[in-house]
Amino acid sequence: MNIRSLVNLSFLSSDLAIDLGTANTLVYAKGKGIIVSEPSIVAVNRMTGKVEAVGRDAKEMLGRTPGNIVAIRPMKDGVIADFEITEKMLSHFIHRAHNRSTLVRPRIVVGIPSEVTQVEKRAVKDSALKAKASEVYLVDQAMAAAIGAGLPITEPSGNMVIDIGGGTTDIAVISLAGIVYSKSVRVAGNEMDEAVIQYIKKKYNLLVGERTAEQVKFEIGSAFPMDDPVTMEIKGRDLIEGIPKTLTVTDAEIREALQEPVAVIVNAVRVALERTPPELSADIVDRGIVLTGGGSLLKNLDRLLREETGLPVSVAEDPLSSVVLGTGKMLSNLDLLRKISLD
Repeated sequence: MNIRSLVNLSFLSSDLAIDLGTANTLVYAKGKGIIVSEPSIVAVNRMTGKVEAVGRDAKEMLGRTPGNIVAIRPMKDGVIADFEITEKMLSHFIHRAHNRSTLVRPRIVVGIPSEVTQVEKRAVKDSALKAKASEVYLVDQAMAAAIGAGLPITEPSGNMVIDIGGGTTDIAVISLAGIVYSKSVRVAGNEMDEAVIQYIKKKYNLLVGERTAEQVKFEIGSAFPMDDPVTMEIKGRDLIEGIPKTLTVTDAEIREALQEPVAVIVNAVRVALERTPPELSADIVDRGIVLTGGGSLLKNLDRLLREETGLPVSVAEDPLSSVVLGTGKMLSNLDLLRKISLD
């Protein structure tokens, strides 16, 4: 291979930013924007070990697979639970981002929760390197979310961001491109889904799947009473008679089901405010709190936080993509990336 083709290859080597989430994985390519946004699920054939489907196709299989195919979520609570499957999932998404070209070895920036251990950080790095990355930078998810939400993080003033993902809720107070306070609680969207499943099981002896629980949460779930009550019809299996059954649930019931996980998040926000230096607290009173991540789409969560803290609370313009957009912006600003990347 001559020098010119090597230069062309390095020019082709499109750097990627990845939000490796418990619920969804998003990939941002420099100059192209978000090119992958899929559930973090891999369907594997138990007999052969072969990957049958990744992302959306694998999610369709959740709870519906024959015995020899199993749908796996390789990420749990924002960290890698299954190293091998995560690597396969990353390889799949990276290849897709580069139109199946196997020659490209991109630089990759990955957003991770703030309180992960060195071992967990190593696992993310190794997975990305095995999936053909040339260099891997890790950045704090809350920091990336703040950049993605357009907060002025390099200024000497306090910005507070709450990123509610699938596995973790990351809370951070940022000033001068540094994190003054951060807290990560392993209660987020998935815990809310589980709370809905357990509530319906306990109250109605009806077993519903996680896809149904997620749908219920999005459609009629709320953190604070809604102006107009709503109901939703759900289908599941009656645990006593063992037959399929349909049931109607109300938003008040689902709000009751979600009370516990929501209370954990509210409490973590309170603790963060108590531990913020007074000068920065004054900035937060003026600027308010910004919510990002899929969990921030829970109806009236901003209203509940407003009631509980007395501060202005707003939801980012594109909460689901904030982390990946933030990591994507760092691809064009290597100085900032080096300043805020984690070791």
